[in-house]
Amino acid sequence: MFRRHLMPQVLAALADTPVVLLHGARQAGKSTLAQAIAADAHPARYLTLDDPATLTAARGDATGFILGLEGKVIIDEVQRAPELFVAIKAAVDRSRQPGRFLLTGSANILLLPQLSESLAGRMEILTLWPLSQGEIEGYDENFATRVFAPRLTLPTPGIGREDLVRRIVMGGYPEVVLRRPPRRAAWFRSYITTILQRDVRDIMQIERLDEMPRLLAVLAGRTGTLLNVADLSRTLGIPQTTLHRYLTLLQATFLIQLVPAWTANVRKRLLKTPKIVLADTGLASHLVGMDGRGLMANAELWGAFLETFVAMELLKQMTWSKIRPTLYHFRTTKGEEVDLVLEVPSGELVAVEVKAAAALGANDFRGLRTFAAIAGRRFKRGVLLYLGDQALPFGQNLYAFPISSLWTSQVRSDRRSTTTQSRERVERARKR
Repeated sequence: MFRRHLMPQVLAALADTPVVLLHGARQAGKSTLAQAIAADAHPARYLTLDDPATLTAARGDATGFILGLEGKVIIDEVQRAPELFVAIKAAVDRSRQPGRFLLTGSANILLLPQLSESLAGRMEILTLWPLSQGEIEGYDENFATRVFAPRLTLPTPGIGREDLVRRIVMGGYPEVVLRRPPRRAAWFRSYITTILQRDVRDIMQIERLDEMPRLLAVLAGRTGTLLNVADLSRTLGIPQTTLHRYLTLLQATFLIQLVPAWTANVRKRLLKTPKIVLADTGLASHLVGMDGRGLMANAELWGAFLETFVAMELLKQMTWSKIRPTLYHFRTTKGEEVDLVLEVPSGELVAVEVKAAAALGANDFRGLRTFAAIAGRRFKRGVLLYLGDQALPFGQNLYAFPISSLWTSQVRSDRRSTTTQSRERVERARKR
């Protein structure tokens, strides 16, 4: 088992909240984490709605099902029986015992208001993404926090282009990370089928399910770009109203993520066009039919996949960051842009630019300088992540760091036993 950096947040939530929902993509490791918590730090009975008998009981009489459970309980894949949410609400209203229910789900209930509203004020929601690079390697990574420190110091070991491409094409699903490269494509094919045939149908009945794989493949080719629904509609021949439903479903199953635009005017942020990113670069590589060599040979996709890789690493780190930054992108009407922007509740901003090159020039910082001028006193610093191996200053509050600074640390995690074993399995898979 890989040690998951989100575990302390889950345990903290269980200590003072009646219901904790751990949601995220299917096969991201939610069940493994929940069972590990139940076996040690938070003893609880484990039930999964992937079991047909359990699912039938939960759907047949949700109230009776919940009333029949004693003590602390884990209910896995809870989105398969939405009826349980009202019954859990009633149980919590009778007794607000902290940590009574740990729920896991492969659907984002924040996009399903009829479910989330039933437990408002009674439930804490945490998101578990596929493995971060630090979780794979056994590092306690906190780049998303450290870039806001008064003084920026980051480890600077570089990473070879081939190693970086290997990480991008592999992605972060635990099962894929532990597989030999030739066997990963079979896993991705089965994964997509399972998501579309079961999870999507659990959330919403749609008539043209066959349109979803094609949409997902097209989105993979556009990862890291502005979402253009009108153009997607013309390309795929799908009405825009239907396309919006499909995009919501893909978000709800954690297959895609929308990164909103940053503007100084908070009210206008929702009016700006978001960027779309595939939630896993390994899955995206499979969908566009490219291995590492093919990806490096396609300059446009290589840059987009590299930006997506960085965006998702930041989103993963944000789930356990103590300062809880929010991720945006930035683009002016004149086309000047910054790939990613981190904003913390205090209003401080860190801009992050991603360059698929080992050599840098002053012009590479133009977007960061533009953003600094617009952000004014709220601008903390700008960081350019690139393929080189040196940490370099490029003016006041502007820095260049190797991309591997995202996850490397000066020391590995002290709690290494299971992660070390997993890392050894990863190394064996790499050599095959």
